[in-house]
Amino acid sequence: MNLAEASIRNRTITWVFTILMVVLGVGAYLNLSRLEDPEFTIKDALIITPYPGATAQEVSDEVTDLIERAAQQLGQVDRVVSRSERGRSTVTVTIKDQYGAKELPQVWDELRRRVNDVQRQLPPGAGPSLVLDDFGDVFGVFYAITGDDYSYAQLYEVAKLLRRELLLAKDVQKVELFGVQQETIYVEISRDRSAQLGISPEQIHAALREQNLVVPSGQADVGSFRVALSPTGEFQSVEDFENLIIRHGTEENALVHLRDIATVRRGYSEPPDTILRYDGKPAIGLGISTVSGGNVVTMGAAVQARISQLGSQIPLGVQLHKVSFQADTVTESINAFVANLGQSVVIVIVVLLLAMGLRSGLIIGSILLITICGTFIVMKSQGLILERISLGALIIALVMLVDNAIVITEGMLIAIQKGVDRMKAAKDIVSQTAVPLLGSTAIAVLAFGAIGLSDDKTGEYCRSLFDVLLISLLLSWITAITITPLFCFLFLKAGKKSDGAQQKDPYAGAIYQGYKKILVLCMRFKWVTVLVMVALLGLSVWGFGFVENSFFPNSTRTQFMIDAWSPVGTRLDATEKTAAEMEEYLKTVPGITHVTTCVGQGALRFLLTYAPERFDSAYAQFIVDVDQHSTIDRVQPEVQKALSAKFPDSLIITKRFLLGPGEGGRIQIRFSGPDYAELRKLSDQAMTILRADGGAMGVRIDAREEVPVIRPEFSEAQARLVGLTRSDLGAALASATSGRRIGVYREGDDLIPIVARAPESERSNPDAIRDIQIFSPTVGRGIPIRQIVSEFKTELEDPLIMRRNRMPTITVHADQSSGLASTLFDRIRPQIEAIKLPPGYKMEWGGEHEDSSNAQAALAGTLPIFVLLMVLIVVCLFNSLRITAIIWLTVPLSLIGIVVGLLTFQQPFGFMALLGALSLSGMLIKNAIVLIDEINTQLKSGKDQWDSVIDASVSRVRPVLMAVLTTVFGLIPLTVDVFFGAMAVTIIVGLLFASVLTLLVVPTLYVIFFRFRPTT
Repeated sequence: MNLAEASIRNRTITWVFTILMVVLGVGAYLNLSRLEDPEFTIKDALIITPYPGATAQEVSDEVTDLIERAAQQLGQVDRVVSRSERGRSTVTVTIKDQYGAKELPQVWDELRRRVNDVQRQLPPGAGPSLVLDDFGDVFGVFYAITGDDYSYAQLYEVAKLLRRELLLAKDVQKVELFGVQQETIYVEISRDRSAQLGISPEQIHAALREQNLVVPSGQADVGSFRVALSPTGEFQSVEDFENLIIRHGTEENALVHLRDIATVRRGYSEPPDTILRYDGKPAIGLGISTVSGGNVVTMGAAVQARISQLGSQIPLGVQLHKVSFQADTVTESINAFVANLGQSVVIVIVVLLLAMGLRSGLIIGSILLITICGTFIVMKSQGLILERISLGALIIALVMLVDNAIVITEGMLIAIQKGVDRMKAAKDIVSQTAVPLLGSTAIAVLAFGAIGLSDDKTGEYCRSLFDVLLISLLLSWITAITITPLFCFLFLKAGKKSDGAQQKDPYAGAIYQGYKKILVLCMRFKWVTVLVMVALLGLSVWGFGFVENSFFPNSTRTQFMIDAWSPVGTRLDATEKTAAEMEEYLKTVPGITHVTTCVGQGALRFLLTYAPERFDSAYAQFIVDVDQHSTIDRVQPEVQKALSAKFPDSLIITKRFLLGPGEGGRIQIRFSGPDYAELRKLSDQAMTILRADGGAMGVRIDAREEVPVIRPEFSEAQARLVGLTRSDLGAALASATSGRRIGVYREGDDLIPIVARAPESERSNPDAIRDIQIFSPTVGRGIPIRQIVSEFKTELEDPLIMRRNRMPTITVHADQSSGLASTLFDRIRPQIEAIKLPPGYKMEWGGEHEDSSNAQAALAGTLPIFVLLMVLIVVCLFNSLRITAIIWLTVPLSLIGIVVGLLTFQQPFGFMALLGALSLSGMLIKNAIVLIDEINTQLKSGKDQWDSVIDASVSRVRPVLMAVLTTVFGLIPLTVDVFFGAMAVTIIVGLLFASVLTLLVVPTLYVIFFRFRPTT
């Protein structure tokens, strides 16, 4: 008793499980987690080490080098990239691809231990190092909090309330604030007044520091109780600062209030670290991330519900604006894909009804829906998520799910029409085809296996494609040999015929007979057929050279970005002023609805494929909302041209969000070598080539331009005479310019820095640096610093020292002004690679080219394993090397249709098109297996060899063409999808050409390999 017979005889059990699968499948679909993009692990950790006062070169030599060495001792490290700037070292450690999310926590712990071990080797004043391993957290909900007539402090209180309350919402993992302005207590000490009274700055600093410290005061025994002692006197307000009493001189009553020698005011950090604005209004960002495996739609609804509940606690006039609300995006995406899925189901069923009749079409359509429901059940149990890739995989799977059911239904239909008993027909067809169908299904799954086992970030991003196809295709085989025979047994009816009438030939139709004539012609002139195929294949190889290349397409978000780089060294407040002018222009552009501005660094990572820029006072980024996606095509070039003309001193780069991994410029050129000055020369040559091309925009280097620095030449001899040191000079300069942090003011749960600095009148004039007063303990009063500084020099220095794997490296970035990045890359590549490199220097390509090459290399690393498995399956199915060769010789024919399709529809050959080509090979092999299996069955029946090939091929026309037509028509909704369009075109046109050719080439090759002769 085979599975078909068991399913029919135990039909009650089969019906129960079928109904259960449908019901549970619907429930599983409704409860599947949802995200915009698939989860993939960003395998980067940042190690940030402060070194106040040090130059970029000193940071690189004394701090970064130590951290890099410690990090590279980890065997799991792939690369170490560092950025050394004034006062700070940032080292990015990237882990090898084979380490996944489960192993990373242990890797980060080991990294922390390595970094902690070198802390004692850091120079005095440096450290401690901070290891950030949550750099890749995605804040799918990103609000901008604004309020007219509300201060930053008041908005901050609202933001803290929301952060505290929203952490309790369902599926919320983390809530972060962005663009918070740090409140600061400024003590601006009058140089003349303090000098007149003979009060040193250190006296004032010490008094401020000690007054607000929390100190243990002990406990007193009072009877049988111990009572804590808690003295008063800490600061409660700015007035308390002003009333602080400071002793001066040696007289007993020589006391003075702080307000007599300094101005105390409460404000915000100057300059701020980061500024966020929404439509020109000051704002604080609120980012909310989803728990791993959580449902962003559920989380978004819970967040909105909680905000509504907090309405009475949020001051009137404070508004929350959605910068990015992934729940809405996911809902729209899923609705669109569900619509596509529904269209595909309807199209497939209509094709089946037209081609196979009402009963057969409804049977196969029902099996399709049952299999999809079963797929949802397994997806839910395995923790798979509905997102961009898995939804696309469902549609791709949809058109392949019917193949097995078509073969079983077709076989039973023909047998029943010939008068065979329905039970016998079910047993015979399933016995004959179960193993070949399992083998061909396994091959179709293995065609996607390379992406399933690829360890790189692109493979991880697309892994759900393999998972969904594996589940759905295997389920399609199970339903084909169990539920399908039952449905055919119950609902297929034999055609009526009168007594004595001959059985009608099911293959007497015009399509069958027309195909038969063409097939016989190809088989008789077999070598001509082979030569024609070889010629077409050669022509397609030549034509492939005209197909453009791409990695991942742009996103369909109704947003685009603008990066604006002011000249290096620009103060953040000046950058903000320029950004405000750009905002005013953007408000006037038709189609633009909102503008979110981040000054000083990029926003929180609100999208998986968005890589925020790190801190730079000269940097501003605009996240621009438009009314609809198509508006970007018009607005982006217009904005690029207008802003570049209005702000010639700024580097303007407009760009879209990506649908896939990638960061920085699409074109990246890395120069590495020992001398930074030589690297700048090489980078200049590359930038000259890019600018001369005319098709590049945003040409820049990550090291930025050299910046001026004032160097007071310290005279040690003079300083020793007045009891001063280099540290005293540095402290005096800091206090007189940007200010020195001397303590903290405790207010509730906030710790507000206390900063001592000179008044505005003394700080605003750079020439006054020479007259800055420094208190001399020997003289007992302040003296001008020119007495201990021999001269003031102005020099140029590197603002950033960039290294890659401990080698100084400068990277040139650029983006295409129009078209594809690959087109620009192909034009400039020969010129860039012709740059003469000195000994010890090297050039490497980064950006899209590197990402694409790495992704393809990762596929190539595992692809041979799966190709071998596919070959072995064919060998095991037929126990014949000749049949295996016949089947695999048909695979290259797919290139003919692929090239025609991509050129006709002007689609680039990117990563998704490559996946389409791999899946296409599996489909072709599956069709060839079905065809050859039938040829072998006919030969075993004792029929003439030549006639067996012809008759078997004719009998397999309908199953093969039905599989092709359902695939082609079912994928039509995907052709307009930005992400899956190239893949859909690759499969549709490639399958149309290759399947028709397969129906002719496989039989022709069969008679060639087995030397069959036509019947005389």
